[in-house]
Amino acid sequence: MAARIISGLLILVSFYIGVSHGSRVFQKPSAEYIEMMTALGITDTIRTMLGVCSILAAVLILFPTTFFIGNVLRAELLIVMMSLALKAGNYKFALIEIPFLLMPLALIYLGHPFKNGI
Repeated sequence: MAARIISGLLILVSFYIGVSHGSRVFQKPSAEYIEMMTALGITDTIRTMLGVCSILAAVLILFPTTFFIGNVLRAELLIVMMSLALKAGNYKFALIEIPFLLMPLALIYLGHPFKNGI
């Protein structure tokens, strides 16, 4: 029972983070954000694709049938961002992403709370 509650809370937090980070692509970016993305080698097109994939992954984790795929996609996006940060020499950014990478992995381990019904 406790695992289902923890999993449900992690799903809500993960969904919120995925949608909020993904929706930032549709807002006017600040100069600092553009500078960071340029340093990572991310163009506007790639930034838009990453945002759409982030929102898609967040929606996929809500449903038991696509739960695993959504979490894998989310983890892959985080690994790509961490890899680009390490390539650019931004170790602080890569280290900050570690807890966010652990979230989809923990969700995969715990499973979807409604997988076997309520």
